[in-house]
Amino acid sequence: MTPIDADRAFALEQVSQARRAAIGALWRLDAALGAVIAGGREPLISRIKLAWWRDSLEALDGAGPPAEPVLQEVAAALIPAGIAGSELAAMEQGWQVLLSPEALTSDELDRYAAARGAALFRFAARLLGGHATPEIERAGEAWALTDLARHSNRADAESALRAASVRSGAMRWPRPLRPLGMLAVLAQRDAARGIDGLEPPGVPPRLARMLRHRLTGR
Repeated sequence: MTPIDADRAFALEQVSQARRAAIGALWRLDAALGAVIAGGREPLISRIKLAWWRDSLEALDGAGPPAEPVLQEVAAALIPAGIAGSELAAMEQGWQVLLSPEALTSDELDRYAAARGAALFRFAARLLGGHATPEIERAGEAWALTDLARHSNRADAESALRAASVRSGAMRWPRPLRPLGMLAVLAQRDAARGIDGLEPPGVPPRLARMLRHRLTGR
């Protein structure tokens, strides 16, 4: 099963036991979609793989999962929690944007951020018992853009961080949503530090910032 990064692994530990399986399934699905892009040298093959994930997620609304661990986890933890497979399948559109051989445009970054980041935070907020406000969705977009910066060439990374910086804003997160807010404050930190100041996930300064957010909501 595709592992999640150290930042999300730490945030997941802060989720209540009752909701942890669902949040973990959501984040591991996102990681699995990202692995298609990271591991693909041929864009056509990557498009085919992403289409398979999209179709397989949509099929979960009317049938059981295939013999794929992440999809089985989604079927067991997300579908019963009220997140439809068709909703999850729409995230594939964001990952498709990254298969362009050219430098990413601002419009492409916007589409990626909305389809991946805003959707991911919207679903997570619902699973955590909250409501996804526009501010929370923008925080999700900023997080997705800073995550993209870690896995891109320098030009795309700089564009992604600029796009993230205009979406990052201070807000007080309600206690149930603070595991999600932990990722949002890391995105703010990454956007402010810039491409040459990005830290590896899970290093002590990042964990300290996450713990401060858990206590204060900011």
